Amino acid sequence: MPQHSLDSAALRRELASRREGAESGPRQVGPRQAGPSRVAGGAPDQQPPGSETQVSDEDLLRAVLRGEGSAYELIVARYQRRLYWVAYHILGRAEDARDVVQESFVRVHRSMHRFDFSKSFSTWVHRIATNLAIDTLRKRKSARSVELDALGERPSEAEGPSEPAERREVQDRVWAVLDRLDPKFRAVLVLRDIHGLSCREIAPILKVTHATARWRLHRGRQVFRETWDRVERTEGG
Repeated sequence: MPQHSLDSAALRRELASRREGAESGPRQVGPRQAGPSRVAGGAPDQQPPGSETQVSDEDLLRAVLRGEGSAYELIVARYQRRLYWVAYHILGRAEDARDVVQESFVRVHRSMHRFDFSKSFSTWVHRIATNLAIDTLRKRKSARSVELDALGERPSEAEGPSEPAERREVQDRVWAVLDRLDPKFRAVLVLRDIHGLSCREIAPILKVTHATARWRLHRGRQVFRETWDRVERTEGG
């Protein structure tokens, strides 16, 4: 079996390719899942032309609090796909990710009247979804029922006959290694190396200090590499 080395850039490429392995993205969140208003039709994150693209999250939230239900539809449309991918990359299961998104919007709607407008709405929403995903992962691990979905991109016509199999092998191993990480390390790797957030952005989402976020990223990458090398030695020997 060929040995594979994986640096941080390669890790990000392999993790990002996970997007192609998702089934079809998040379901459209309906009125009973997201709150009293029905989400506008169409694909997730599809925005009406020229609508709320210039409107801040906070202004949309103020409109919701004034009783304008359509504003909540726009919040859901704006964040549905973003939250799905965060949850999906932490959990590795499309159905679990959809459940997290639905529960996230329920909690957002339930707690929006307590939102502190001096804070970032985006950070608050991402924190809710990330914490729900981490909690789901911990429960799943404690039940010893973790599974991995099918991974990877579809091979292109330009690839040779052995390349898709080798790529799938690497992807499977990446996610098998990630699955062994402590959820707090997995979460920071997902947010930083897949979604490209800085440690300063990650810190308030995880409710930790900037220094702690940086340490978790450093330690998470270190543990990943150590686990990767251990798996390589085991499977290669």
